[in-house]
Amino acid sequence: MADYSLHTERLSVGYNGRPVLERLDFGVNRGELVTLIGPNGAGKSTLLKSLAGQLAPVAGTAYIGKDALADISADALSRRLAVVFTERLRTELMTCRDVVATGRYPYTGRFGILSKEDRKKVAEAMELVQLNGLADADFQSISDGQRQRVMLARAICQETEIILLDEPTSYLDVKHKLEFLSLLQRMAREKKLSVIMSLHELDLAGKVSDKLVCIGKNGVERVGTPREVFVQGYISELFSITAGSFDEASYAMEPEAPKGAPEVFVLAGAGSGRETFRELQRKGIPFATGIIFESDLDYPVARALAANVVSAGACEHIGNKRLQRAKELAASCKRVICCRRDFAPWEPENRELYRELKKNFAALE
Repeated sequence: MADYSLHTERLSVGYNGRPVLERLDFGVNRGELVTLIGPNGAGKSTLLKSLAGQLAPVAGTAYIGKDALADISADALSRRLAVVFTERLRTELMTCRDVVATGRYPYTGRFGILSKEDRKKVAEAMELVQLNGLADADFQSISDGQRQRVMLARAICQETEIILLDEPTSYLDVKHKLEFLSLLQRMAREKKLSVIMSLHELDLAGKVSDKLVCIGKNGVERVGTPREVFVQGYISELFSITAGSFDEASYAMEPEAPKGAPEVFVLAGAGSGRETFRELQRKGIPFATGIIFESDLDYPVARALAANVVSAGACEHIGNKRLQRAKELAASCKRVICCRRDFAPWEPENRELYRELKKNFAALE
C-alpha cells in the first residue's frame, strides 16, 4: 500500500445510516493538491465532512496515515487535520488575529492561553497569507475574500498535515480566486501539506490540481491527473450536459448553439473569430465558418457554436475539397464576415477563399 497521508477503503458516507456515496477507494499523498469535482448533490460536501470526522461513515474506513479516523481522538485529529468550510464562522468582537489564533487551541491546553511560540505561529500564518494589515480589524467587518484568507491562516497555524476545503472560492472575485488557489498550491509544495478541496470552477480545478476525484451518480467514477480526466466528452458525461458544451482541451464552456441553417459565413482562424462567433450566438444567428485548423484557438468555439465548420487537422493540407465546401457554405449565406485578411504561407486556400468572398459579396464585414 502506498504511503498516503489520507486514504479510504470501501468508505460509504451519508446521513442517518443511508449512504450518499458508497465504496470509495482513493488516496492522497503528502504535498498533493486534490480536487473533488462533480455535479451538485453528488456528495462532495458529505465526503469532506466525513473525512473531517463531522459525520460518521455508513461503512468502510478512512485513514490518516496508518490510523483509522474513527480511532483518532478529537484533540489528536485537530493536530493532524484542519478544515476550511463554507459555513460562516460566528464571532463576536473578535479581531482577525483572534480568529487565526483559534487555530492554536489544539496546543494551548485547557485554558487556551497563547504562549510566545503560539503568538509567533499566528503572526507567521497571517504574514504568509498577507493579512498583517488586518490583524486588528473586526473579523465581521472585512470582505469575503479577506475572511477566507483569515480562515486559511487559522488552518495554517494549526500545523496539520492535511487541510480540507469545501468550495473555498465561492465568495471570491477573480483576483482573490487566483491569489487563494496560488497560495494553496504553494503551501502544498513548500510545507508538504495534503490539500483536499471541492471546486465548481472546472477550469481552475484542471489548472491547479495534481489529482482530480470525479464524483458522479455512481460514486467516484474516475481518479487521475487533469490530463487523464479531461478527455474529450468525459466532463459532459459526468455533469450530464445537454444544453451548451464543455471543451476538455481548453476548459472552455459555451452556451447552446443557435438552431437553423446558417445565415452568416465567418472567415476566421488564427484566433480571430471567437468573439464574433459568441456575438452571433448571443443574437441567435446561426452561422458557418472555415477554413480552420483544429489546433487553432478558434476551433473549440467554432465546434461548439457553429452550425457548420470546415476544418483541417493540425498539420494537414487544406486541399481543394475543403475549399469548395467553404465556398458552397458561404454562397448559401446572406452575409459574410471576414475576421482576417492576412494568411500564412501554408494556407493558400484561405487566401483564395477571401478573394472569392470579396468578389461575390459587395459588403464584406
